[in-house]
Amino acid sequence: MNVVFHKRFDKMAAKLSPKLKTQMVERITLFSSDPLIPTLRNHALNTPYKGSYSINITGDYRAIYHLVDGQTAMFTHIGTHSQLYR
Repeated sequence: MNVVFHKRFDKMAAKLSPKLKTQMVERITLFSSDPLIPTLRNHALNTPYKGSYSINITGDYRAIYHLVDGQTAMFTHIGTHSQLYR
């Protein structure tokens, strides 16, 4: 799976701690090799992110993406569960 990043995702990721950035890179690398690895807990979302999906970065941090086409995922948001789902 090809992975691209929205500029909003880049801005949100820039605010993460170095440890979280490392975990984010590891999880997105796993995602690009196989999006359905169970540890990612990949799942579809409802309103306000209908049509998008979420993967776990840590126990509380999530990365949200949508499929651009059959082989490309665009990551749009990253943050804690409470930050993303207010």
